[in-house]
Amino acid sequence: MTSLGIGLAVGLVVLLLALSAGIETSATTLATESGVDLIGVSENASSPLAGQFPPIQGAHPLVGRLLSLDPNVATASPWLVTDLVFGNASLRAAAFNDSVPGGWGPTESGTVGWIPSDNGGIQTPDLYNGTGFTYPGDPHYAGGSFNGPATHEIVLDQGLANVLHVGVGDSVWLGAAQPPSPSALPGWYANATGFRVAGISGPFWLVPSALLAFGYLSEIQQIIGGATPTTDYASLVLIHLVDPTTIDSDQSRLAAAFPQLTVFTLASILGAIQHVVNLYRTFGDLIGLIGIVVAALFTTTVLQMSVDDRSRELALLRAIGHSRPAVGAMVVEEALLLSLFGLAAGLPIAYVTGYGLNQYLRNLLAGLPTSFSFVSFDAGVLADGLLLVLAVGLLAAIAPAARAMQLPVAEELRAP
Repeated sequence: MTSLGIGLAVGLVVLLLALSAGIETSATTLATESGVDLIGVSENASSPLAGQFPPIQGAHPLVGRLLSLDPNVATASPWLVTDLVFGNASLRAAAFNDSVPGGWGPTESGTVGWIPSDNGGIQTPDLYNGTGFTYPGDPHYAGGSFNGPATHEIVLDQGLANVLHVGVGDSVWLGAAQPPSPSALPGWYANATGFRVAGISGPFWLVPSALLAFGYLSEIQQIIGGATPTTDYASLVLIHLVDPTTIDSDQSRLAAAFPQLTVFTLASILGAIQHVVNLYRTFGDLIGLIGIVVAALFTTTVLQMSVDDRSRELALLRAIGHSRPAVGAMVVEEALLLSLFGLAAGLPIAYVTGYGLNQYLRNLLAGLPTSFSFVSFDAGVLADGLLLVLAVGLLAAIAPAARAMQLPVAEELRAP
């Protein structure tokens, strides 16, 4: 039971260490494989990890200016990330027939407006069905007039397509806001913009949402009112470099040339992630420390009782020639054995719990690649677990070993 108690405490600490190691390692791998070297956001944005972004104006011409200013910029892709409302054909038919069933209504979803052909080198979601976007560039933008032909093409991820019960070739309607009531649905559809589903994609970890749609930048701007030469909104600009080893000089050059942007490097993004991980790690370390202290006190109590119960045996060992340090070493050895047995029990507990936690979190957050793991039992984590076990054993043995070495031999042998 003592070993099991130690095992539970050590298993908790190892699990917390494995959780922070898994998030840190996987986040670094994802950021490196994304192809995104620099992220430009509005000068008023605090972080590229923020949930809301102040709009960047003049998104379309910004691309050409970035490419011409820095020859090391291979791709500059403006993204408009916003929430829009989606309705399908079934709901539309019911709305105009005044027969909307209870519980039916448009679906709110995250939406990305981009220029599909300008994402070279940047990781985008895999297309599972359909041909995807047909036209290069952004036809509706039309060089800044915003009166070119609208493609009315959109790609939905599997989660949103399932919710809307649509497939490739079906129609969906997009609006900026939810209708206030079912009776307002005909008016909502009349003002909404119709799109044809050009493809069904997988989920996308870069915008972690189970419901996500992708459309041409100017056509998404049109819905939110940002499709004019004086607005031309985007949320951020993703930049892929020809040579990422010069990322610091590229950041400085672009930041100086575009004061309306705050340019973040991959290192700063990972640093923000690391800051969050460290915060949770500190909290986890406090919990783990409490568990380790309780385990050490529990082990000390058990060993102290063991020394008292076997005091005559220990006195007899002293009487036949064992030294005080030798007797104390026996108590320390017992404490270390209990701790190692605890490690043998705690590691499987931590591993099984970690596996279940990883599966739960992966199901909770859609869009993560298969290689992403929230838990990592690497050599460093296992080494930390071993050191904790040895520390528990040694700390727990101090008082009982001192007690064993100080036992009065003659009194213990004469005791009844």
